[in-house]
Amino acid sequence: MIRFSAPLLAGIVLVVGGCASIMSPETAGEAARDSLPDAPTQWASAAERVGQVEAGWLAQLNDDVLTALVLEAQENNRDLRAAAANVEASWALAGQARSELSPDVNLQLDGSESDNLDGDRGATSYSASLQASWELDVWGRIRAGSQAAVLGAQSAEADYVFSQYSLAASVARAYFLAIEAGQQVDVAQKTFDALSETDRIVGVQLEFGTATAEDKALARSDLASARATLSEAKGSQRSALRALEVLLGRYPSADIDPGTALPSVPPLPPAGVPSQVLERRPDVVAAERSVAAAFNSLDEAKAARMPTVSLTGSLGGSSSDLSNLLNPTNVAWQAASSLVAPLIDGGLREAQVDQANAEQKQAIANYAQTVLDVFEEIETSLDQNVVLKDQAISLEESAIEANKAFKISSLRYEEGEIELLDVLNIQQRVFAADSDYVAVERARLDEWVNLNLSLGGDWQSDETAS
Repeated sequence: MIRFSAPLLAGIVLVVGGCASIMSPETAGEAARDSLPDAPTQWASAAERVGQVEAGWLAQLNDDVLTALVLEAQENNRDLRAAAANVEASWALAGQARSELSPDVNLQLDGSESDNLDGDRGATSYSASLQASWELDVWGRIRAGSQAAVLGAQSAEADYVFSQYSLAASVARAYFLAIEAGQQVDVAQKTFDALSETDRIVGVQLEFGTATAEDKALARSDLASARATLSEAKGSQRSALRALEVLLGRYPSADIDPGTALPSVPPLPPAGVPSQVLERRPDVVAAERSVAAAFNSLDEAKAARMPTVSLTGSLGGSSSDLSNLLNPTNVAWQAASSLVAPLIDGGLREAQVDQANAEQKQAIANYAQTVLDVFEEIETSLDQNVVLKDQAISLEESAIEANKAFKISSLRYEEGEIELLDVLNIQQRVFAADSDYVAVERARLDEWVNLNLSLGGDWQSDETAS
């Protein structure tokens, strides 16, 4: 360690500091924006959906049960608790990094007593000292590290907010799935009951010679298939209920009752414009904060190659009498300054700069990919909302017409105009159409929630949040 007097050290610091330049001329924000592709002024899949994105999508579903479940999940979900703890830890790390900007002051108290082996009393001494040390952040290494830690905490905070958004959406989707699973059980049960009645009728007809053994075998085959479908539907329902319970932080016992009716699909929300997503989506904000943190980490690594300037001082006294410990004649002070310049480190600091530079490039690339993924989510969701709406209209018509065809075929079978196989085939189409319509209605609700989440819409309104 090379030591200098305070005036000489100050001069060296000014000269070396004036020659050092570690700050990149390119800001983190500029680098992040330059990494993005050109975005259109409006969504390709929603040219007519203008207006600001709205908060409070949960209330638009007008489902008190779902609202209560989302609030329960926000309170009890273990993954969300872990994310909250991560935010706390990140801010604690930021506090640790910031503390390096302040002097380190310690108070030390010592006391000793010695005796001779023959029993004669020896000496007693006391000492007290106040010791201080401070690394001057001449080249901004500590400030850059502290700012990187703060930005990292802000990134974790934004990720936590998006976790809240995602959890609300996950609960809604699990709720819809649980209801749909119950509706599919109802469809499967109706199918089984109808085929059981068909099997009974064919059995009676077989006794009177108006049906054949082939008819009976076909009826039994379809009944067995319906029984298997019903069992599978009940199993899927239990799985859906357990998935919902886990999101709520409950034990997965499959005994929650979500109800039997899906909420109506609300109108599509205003989609805003692509550029607004960069500010609205918490996960995009988190990625942008990570870019800024990476820039500061690179500055920190560059500054670590520069000399370290430190000031140390101590004030203390010692005495054989505790009452005289702070007597001016027993108190002494000492001050020192030092400059430590790295000479040989085996390439450690340069490797740290290379690592920080690579991590900066990685953060920029991750940010750009995050934004692209978000754009894809929104465009796909806007498109799928329209597709699923059209599909629901067609499937509803299909179910209505299939039921008409089944009624006609049943009458024709009773009149002996068609075979039982024809009736059974039409009946299966009825059940399939009913099942498909239930599924697409749930899918529409899922995609509506996905769109609100993709746009960065909060699940609660400002009034609810306050």
